[in-house]
Amino acid sequence: MNKIIKNTLILTVITLVSGLLLGMAYEITKDPIARSEENAKKEAWQAVFPDASLDAFEPVDVDQDVASQVVKDLGISATVDEVCAVDGGETGYVITATDGEGYGGDIQVTVGVAADGSVSGISFLSISETAGLGMKATEPAFYEQYVGKQAEQFYVSKDGGQGEPIDALSGATITTRAVTGAVNAALGYFQNAF
Repeated sequence: MNKIIKNTLILTVITLVSGLLLGMAYEITKDPIARSEENAKKEAWQAVFPDASLDAFEPVDVDQDVASQVVKDLGISATVDEVCAVDGGETGYVITATDGEGYGGDIQVTVGVAADGSVSGISFLSISETAGLGMKATEPAFYEQYVGKQAEQFYVSKDGGQGEPIDALSGATITTRAVTGAVNAALGYFQNAF
């Protein structure tokens, strides 16, 4: 019985010390991680509107009702996460959307939508797809299919649909659908909110 109490005390002390160390590590790293995420977000904004200065981007509240309706109408598993007006909306908007149907999980993209409704650029904030297959979505040869197009929506050409066709990545159709879903969510939000 004495041995059980001793082992229990040892495990309790180890658990407490580990918990305190983890808590300290979190407190030390949370600010640098937040700064890193903020910098990545600003780099994505600049990537989709390269001619705009960082001062031109103004965060705008996401209208959740519009976002939910757009996602419902498109029939996709996506969210509109963040919106920024570029030059007060005169140049366009930066819309960050996440599609939860990627092969490796969520795919988060930042989409630049010019004031005329055309896609000015796409930048990836989060993607964890299969190397050599789904990760090819981050290559210009794939994502530039969306850029410069003014369409109501996009569709994966092998699936058929309405709008502007997108050629699927070989061996990564699921990834292609998820990226297209996120881009469509951003476009749909722009079309219905502005």
